[in-house]
Amino acid sequence: MPNKEEIVNFFKRLQDIICVELEIADGKGKFQEDVWTHKTGGGGRTRLIQNGNILEKGGVNFSAVEGSLGEDMKKALKINEDADFFATGISIVQHPENPMVPIIHMNVRYFELSNGTYWFGGGIDLTPHYLNENQASWFHKQLKAVCDKHGVNYYSEYKKKADDYFYLPHREETRGVGGIFFDHLNEKSLGISKADIFDFIKDLGNEFAPIYTHLMTLNADIPFTERNKSWQYLRRGRYVEFNLVWDRGTKFGLVTGGRTESILMSLPPQAQWEYCHEVEPNSEEEKTQNALKKGIDWII
Repeated sequence: MPNKEEIVNFFKRLQDIICVELEIADGKGKFQEDVWTHKTGGGGRTRLIQNGNILEKGGVNFSAVEGSLGEDMKKALKINEDADFFATGISIVQHPENPMVPIIHMNVRYFELSNGTYWFGGGIDLTPHYLNENQASWFHKQLKAVCDKHGVNYYSEYKKKADDYFYLPHREETRGVGGIFFDHLNEKSLGISKADIFDFIKDLGNEFAPIYTHLMTLNADIPFTERNKSWQYLRRGRYVEFNLVWDRGTKFGLVTGGRTESILMSLPPQAQWEYCHEVEPNSEEEKTQNALKKGIDWII
């Protein structure tokens, strides 16, 4: 059965691999590392890439923190008893310069309590500024292939959870074309061993770099206009709205005294809001806007 040291070591290696692969694909940008400690114990490595050939701003963060559950954390986790906690994971968000390259996010994490309770969680989703149906389909096929190795219902179940989670209720739109999302995976919830669950987490984590570097390469050289940039900034604005208003991870981190700079790494370098913006009929912007709905079957 994997212990927390084995899980930590995997996440640290995964951070290293992803940073190397993104730097190679970008061709210019280099990750800068900021090592930090947490006030209750442990710490992390925040890595940021900026002003690259393709990536305007991106983060690949690792953390492993521990301590006693405070009242805010107990409330957030809906736990009544006193206990010590240990949490580790990797969190990734990439904001490209070219509006034709999509934003991507992935988080995989592990949490355990001193009473023996543990769970894995995570998710990955794609947010194109401009919809490309073939690429959205390809993205979902990669995720389905990973899910199908571990459970026949994983993709359909976790895809629906992603549609529900990566959603802006106040806009009545999804953040992008979705992906998969899952939480509280353990022997009790899945009926399989901790080692088998960890294998799923590892397979998903290892897919990130091949998926996103492929999308970077496909789209980085597509020409774009000022209109495309303006639309990108508006879409980034929606990304900010989700992360600051609805994202449970962001709120959990801030409420429980997490490291603010690392938590807000997910925000783009520049975003824009326009009062009552309306897309032009029959435009590529309208096509993208119309695809921001739950329940779309991207496996075509």
